[in-house]
Amino acid sequence: EALTLAVLLYPVLRGLALQLHSALTGSYIPGTHSMALIGCLNEQIAKDIARAIMDKKLAASVNILPTSSALSFWKGELEESTEILLLVKTRTSKIGELSNYVRSIHPFEIPEIISLPIDQGNPLYLKWIGDNVPRD
Repeated sequence: EALTLAVLLYPVLRGLALQLHSALTGSYIPGTHSMALIGCLNEQIAKDIARAIMDKKLAASVNILPTSSALSFWKGELEESTEILLLVKTRTSKIGELSNYVRSIHPFEIPEIISLPIDQGNPLYLKWIGDNVPRD
C-alpha cells in the first residue's frame, strides 16, 4: 500500500518540489509556458484574432508571420492554399481557454490550433510572459 501511494503521489510531489525549487532559485520550470500556432486564412483575420487574444489577456505576445503556402488534406482531397500563421506565447495553463476562445471566433470549421511547451529560453523573457498573462 505504501508503495502504491508513493507511486500515485510522485507526480504531485515532484511538481511541488519543482515549484519550490523555482521559487527559491529563480529557475524556470520547463513547460510552464507554451507557444501556440494558429493558422489563419488572411492577414485581416490573423490581425483580428491576434487582437482578440491580446484583449482577453490570453497571451503575452502574438507574432503574425507572413503568408506561406500550405498543402493539406480536406475532406479527402489535397488542397493547396496560403495562410498566415500566428505564434502565440502564453502560460501552458491558458492553452485550453485560448483554444476554446479561438475556436469560437475563427471562421474555419476546424481551425489549426497547436501548442508546444517551452522547455528552455531566456529566463527574463520567460518571466515576462508569466508577468503578462494572468494566472488562472
